[in-house]
Order: sequence, then C-alpha cells, then structure tokens
Amino acid sequence: MRKFQGVFIKNEREIACLAEANRLVANILDAIGDMIAPGLETRLIDEFTQNYCERHRVKPAFKGYYGYPYSVCCSVNEQVVHGFPSTRKLAEGDIVSVDVGVVYQGFVGDAARTWPVGRVSQEASRLMRVTEDSLYVGIDRARPGCNVFEIGAAVQEFVEAAGFNVVRRFVGHGVGARMHEKPEVPNFKPALRGVTLQPGMVIAIEPMVTAGTYEVDILDDKWTAVTRDGRLAAHFEHSVAITHGAPRILSVSDRGLERHTINA
Repeated sequence: MRKFQGVFIKNEREIACLAEANRLVANILDAIGDMIAPGLETRLIDEFTQNYCERHRVKPAFKGYYGYPYSVCCSVNEQVVHGFPSTRKLAEGDIVSVDVGVVYQGFVGDAARTWPVGRVSQEASRLMRVTEDSLYVGIDRARPGCNVFEIGAAVQEFVEAAGFNVVRRFVGHGVGARMHEKPEVPNFKPALRGVTLQPGMVIAIEPMVTAGTYEVDILDDKWTAVTRDGRLAAHFEHSVAITHGAPRILSVSDRGLERHTINA
C-alpha cells in the first residue's frame, strides 16, 4: 500500500479482499434483519453472528477490539452505538441498530443498519428513513478530488433540514487492514479541511442521527452510548471504495440490495 496525506491507498487485490469482507458483513445483516421481531433476545443476534463467522472461517472484527466483549454492537431505541447484546427482548415499537464487522484475509468489512421491531411510531419510521437517506447523500460526495469533510457537511445539512440532529462524538473512518484507519469521516462540517479523496481509498460512512439532542452519554459499561435526552437514535453504515468515477459501495449482500429502510 502507498499513502496519500497519511491515508492508505489500496490496490486491486486489497479492494477485492475488502469487498469480500463487506459482502459477508452484508449477508450477516440480511440474516439479522430476517430475525428481527418482538420477543427476540438481542444476545441471539450476537450468537448468530459468531456462528456465521465460524462457518465461513472469518473472525468477528469487534470481539476483543479494545476489550469489546461481543461480535456485534446492538443498540436499541435511545442507544446510539456500541450497545451490548443481552437477554433483553425486543418489544413492539422498538428500533434496533446493529453494527457488524468481520476480518477476511486480514481485511475488515464494516456496516450497520437500523430496523423497526413490528409497527413503530411515525417519528421512528421517519428517523430511520432520513438516516439511511443521509448515508446516500454522503456517499454521493465520496468522489476523487472532494474533501472528505464535504461528506459530513452534506449529511449534516440533509439531516438538519429534516428536523433531526447528527451525533458529533462518533465519526466514520478509513477501513482496511485495520478497522479504524485515517481519514476520519465526520457526519457534520468541522472547522478545518480534511483529506482530499483519491481513488483507492476505502472509507466507512456512518451517520448516527438523533430525534432530539446530538449530545450523548456513555453508560457504566464504558461502551454503550445513549442520547442525553433519551430520545431515539438510528445508525446506517456502508464501506465505500473511492474510484475514478462514482463511489463503489462494498457492503452489498448476495441479495443485491443496498437500501433497507422499512416504512411503518
């Protein structure tokens, strides 16, 4: 790999490995989506992911990462990111965000989706739709010659125009042989300029959007981030390769679907 402005530029073989890692992640997320229903214990999402990784001889990227104890992050309602799977049962009207990563031949796949549990409120449905739409607004800016912070500016403008807010504490990132590489990919417009995107860069774009304040708190488990006002949050993420033309979404499953919002 070579570097540009401190960011790794991947070659064709490396991008192929990243594409396969992300295909597996997207397949896992498809299967999890099929599982989502009232009464499901979130620990079963983690158990399924662990078993899937074992069957396909890949490693869960999250498990053990800085001590994180699970294969997935499973965040319900006001939980923004990094929620722990548990014996908690999903209830009608909940929304649940699941973030998954795997390591395939030394390269990381990383993606996330949010689902409704049964019928949800109009606000919850709209929050999920706006969050996923904002992801594609950001992806559209992931083109060579663009400043990476243009992605965040576009996401923030779209989300705030819809009456919601973007979380500032957590951002997207480069992805490759490590889960978190340069550059940072904010979902808001920072004061400084960021990296100029180049073909061969691979980034994870992941808007985290809240119905109320963008301020978050961390629970006593030292991982789970929750909205400070207790209102809902949603999270969608794709890993994206920068090409000489349009951005290439890597986290596409065998079903061939990219968008997943289900309107209530």
